[in-house]
Order: sequence, then C-alpha cells, then structure tokens
Amino acid sequence: MNRHLYKNELMEHFHLRYDIYVRDRKWMDLDRPVPLEIDQFDTLDAFYLLSLDGSRLVGGSRLIPSTRPHLLGDVFPDLALRGVPRQPDVFEWTRIFVAKAHRGGDSRALGEILCGICEFSLEEGISAITAVAEMWWTPRLLEMGWKVEPLGLPRLIEGEPCNAFRFAMDEEVLDSTRRYFGVDAPVLLRRAPELVAAEVARV
Repeated sequence: MNRHLYKNELMEHFHLRYDIYVRDRKWMDLDRPVPLEIDQFDTLDAFYLLSLDGSRLVGGSRLIPSTRPHLLGDVFPDLALRGVPRQPDVFEWTRIFVAKAHRGGDSRALGEILCGICEFSLEEGISAITAVAEMWWTPRLLEMGWKVEPLGLPRLIEGEPCNAFRFAMDEEVLDSTRRYFGVDAPVLLRRAPELVAAEVARV
C-alpha cells in the first residue's frame, strides 16, 4: 500500500471530483456535507491515477478490478446485454477528470491521463477496461485509435445518453494515444513498488 505517500494529492482528487461532478454537473445524489466526492467504490480495491504538474493536481481517474464491486456490475448491469465482464484481467474505468484550467482542445493533461491508463494496464496485465460513459466519448476515443466495443444499448443517465463499453488495452492503443496527444515518452511514475495510487507525470 502506498496511499500514505499520496495523502494530500488524494484529498485534492476528491475535492476536485466534488467540484466537477456535484457543483458543475449537478449529480446531486453524490452530494455530502463535506465537499469530497467519495462513493461506495472508493475502497482499498481502487487504483488512482493522478496527473500532477509539479505538486499541483491537474487531473485524475480511477480503475477498479471487475472481480470486485464496481459501477457497471453493481449499479448498471442492465447496460451489458451479454453480461458484465468479470475477469481478473479486466478493470473498470471511472471518474476521469481534468481541472478547468487545463481543459480545452486536445488537453495535454487529458492525454497524459489516458496514456497513463494504457501504460498501467500493460504493466499490470490488464487486457481490457470497461466503462459506463457518455456517448460523446465514442467518436473521440475512436479518433484516438481506441478499440471501442459497446456492451449494450444506450439510455439516459443524469440527462445524458450513456452506454457500457469495453476497451481493449494493448501496445497499439498506447502508441496511437501517444501520437494523438504528442506524448513521446512514458508518463507513469511509481513512488513505491506496491502500486495503489500512481502518478502521471508531465513530460
């Protein structure tokens, strides 16, 4: 476990999630008296990828083993018409965000997070990730070279058309994502061998 090495960054991570998902996007089911967006899947099973600019958090995302409780399997299983993938080499991807000051165009911070997800997946033997995502992600991920497989039919969630997806993780996807964002070197850093929280460094 290395979460103690990322205590401040993880708290900022949950603060930023609150600002984005509760204050901005009005997902009021996530509102709490304390301005931290922490849900039932923020457990010791979760892996966090934190995009840092020096000591400043500029974005992040979360990965959860599909063999453990997760959003698709436990909240939206009806979105996967052929069943929810639950395999040791399949993880669920949720809660990707970029701080407001680092958005726009082909955001460098977003590119580093996506490259970090690919690098982490390859290093950890993850063959695919699943997600419940807004449909507007589909053309953008296809443009990046991601292998997008819908698992069912879309429906409205929080007023947005969403669907469940499976994305293959391989060297080809990593290479195309790096080219799309102009990332020419690995971005994933580890502060300790036992990875629970991970940095995505700026290159």
